[in-house]
Amino acid sequence: MNNNSNNQKTYGPPYLLGLLGLIPIVGGCVGVGLLLYGLIRYKDKWLSIIGAVSILITIVYHFAFLYQNEYSLKHKKIIEHISQKDLNQLVKDVEFFKLQYGKYPDSLDEMLTKQYGVIVTDIIQILQKRSNIDFYYQKVGEKYMLFSLGEDGLPNTKDDIYPKMAISDSTKIGLILPNNK
Repeated sequence: MNNNSNNQKTYGPPYLLGLLGLIPIVGGCVGVGLLLYGLIRYKDKWLSIIGAVSILITIVYHFAFLYQNEYSLKHKKIIEHISQKDLNQLVKDVEFFKLQYGKYPDSLDEMLTKQYGVIVTDIIQILQKRSNIDFYYQKVGEKYMLFSLGEDGLPNTKDDIYPKMAISDSTKIGLILPNNK
C-alpha cells in the first residue's frame, strides 16, 4: 500500500471562495480565478458559473456606482455652481465688451470673435448633450438677458440659473434679471 496516496486528501472545487464574489473588485478578481479553475482545472460547470456571477456582480456594482455618482444631487449642485461662476464672469465680459466697443454684443458669437478667453458655453447643456450649448443671451435694446437654461434646456422655467452680481446699483449695468423686467 502506498503511504503517499493515503496521506493526500483530495479536495473538490473551492465553491466557498464564491462568497468573495459578493465583494466588488475583490469579487471580480476571485471570479476570474474561479471561472478559469472551473473551466480548466476542475472542469466543473458550477464553479465556472460562480466565477462568472462574481465577475458580473462587480461589473453591475461599478455601473450602478457610476450612474448614482453621475446623477447624484451633489454632482448636480457642483455642475450648477460651475455654471453660476461662468455666468457671473460672462456678465463682466459683456460689460467689458460694451466699454471697448460702445455697445452690447448682438450675440455671444460676436464676443468670441472680438475677445479672447471668453467662456460662453454652459456646462449643463454640454452634459445634457444638447445641440445649443451656449448660455442664453438676448440683446434687448440697450440691455441684455443672460442666463443658463438649466437641465430642461428651456428658457424661462424654474430651473434657469441667473447671474448673481454684488452690485449696489444695478442701473450701472445692462443685465436684465427676472425681477427687473
